[in-house]
Amino acid sequence: MFYGLFLRGHSAEALRRDIDVPKDLLEKWLSSNRFEPNFHDNLRRLYYYRKQVLAIFDELVTSEKNRDRLH
Repeated sequence: MFYGLFLRGHSAEALRRDIDVPKDLLEKWLSSNRFEPNFHDNLRRLYYYRKQVLAIFDELVTSEKNRDRLH
């Protein structure tokens, strides 16, 4: 989905901000009393999943930019 938005002209930096979960935000969530302790595992999974999505997105963007240079 994010790569499709990039191909339609959305800023790669803006999309990276939408994908990423900063480490300090995760720490804030984990230290909050608003969430049940069992939910902390879900928050960690969400964090690592978003980092994987960001890495894939960066690879696709880099690949697209390299392709553009070749043409």
